[in-house]
Amino acid sequence: MINSSEMGRIAAGYGSPRVGVLGSHSALEIMDGAVDEGLDTVVICEKGRETPYKRFGRIAGETVVLHRFIDMASRRMQKMLLDTETIIVPHRSLTAYLGYDILEDRLAVPIFGNRALFRAEERDVERNQYHLLHKARIKHPKLFKDPRQISGPCIVKVMEKGRSLERAFFTVGSYKDYKEQSKSKIERGLISEKALESASIEELAVGTYLNFNYFYTPVSDQVDFMGIERRLQTNTNDFTSLPAKQQLAMDIELQNIEVGHTPASVRESLLEGIFSMGDRFVRAVKKEYPPGIIGPFSLQSVVTRDLEFIVYDVSLRVPGNPILSTTTPYTKYQYGETFGVGRRIAMEIRRAANEGRLPEIVT
Repeated sequence: MINSSEMGRIAAGYGSPRVGVLGSHSALEIMDGAVDEGLDTVVICEKGRETPYKRFGRIAGETVVLHRFIDMASRRMQKMLLDTETIIVPHRSLTAYLGYDILEDRLAVPIFGNRALFRAEERDVERNQYHLLHKARIKHPKLFKDPRQISGPCIVKVMEKGRSLERAFFTVGSYKDYKEQSKSKIERGLISEKALESASIEELAVGTYLNFNYFYTPVSDQVDFMGIERRLQTNTNDFTSLPAKQQLAMDIELQNIEVGHTPASVRESLLEGIFSMGDRFVRAVKKEYPPGIIGPFSLQSVVTRDLEFIVYDVSLRVPGNPILSTTTPYTKYQYGETFGVGRRIAMEIRRAANEGRLPEIVT
């Protein structure tokens, strides 16, 4: 594991830290927030995927185009990032394209966040997100280790065979249904037998799906509730809006591929429970993965008809929800203006730099 004390020592020597981000997922949101706070930015792109960052040139201080994303971990690139006093802000594409091994053992550049925590998002590791939710006394869907235990509506969480970033999740109602759908998807090359073996099977939570977004670092030492959004997924969202008769008549393979976001809010009486979940999660992670949460995280939840919260997924880095930057009322309530996760990160980096506390927010 990269020595966090060494990363802190390096960051402590930064006179004017700049924000670095991989050119995917939520890079635009992160850089926009950095520019709003007066920080310089650099985006590292894979050849052929640099157009958005050149088109929105206001926010990309420097655009670096590499043959492959993984080349970001090369010695040459690491030297450039260190020489330019760059702090890397992590998102899902960074962990997916570089991989946890590189982030934990090879990328010796300060990262905003707790790099030891990123792997806990995966459901097949020991101290994973379910473990953290349990420690935080936050309810999550019932898990079935053996598919033969399936006794009602469940969701099988497995990744696509050809695209490890995308989900091939599917719902089942019985063990027989599970066997038939699994066999069909394997035969059509949508999933692999190996991926299915490590898939998680969860009881399907029924209710309103809302993603609650938070922010915490030791510098502010407070859990900010940033706001709420919902995911737009193809082709699930619009298919389920069709009448049941039409759905039954159509032989369509559903996929949970995220394509966008839409804003949401909640009734005020639910806020106390939302605050409590975030506070408890921060305390639990601090004990399980010292120094704990550094930066944004998301508890992707279902609100049941009994107004109970069930968390079905956790994001332990920038969740990727740019819609918050212009729609959330909750930062307005707390700070007097509406902004998103990208700017909140930049605010914390700038404050830590001014107070000589950058080592506390990097690993």
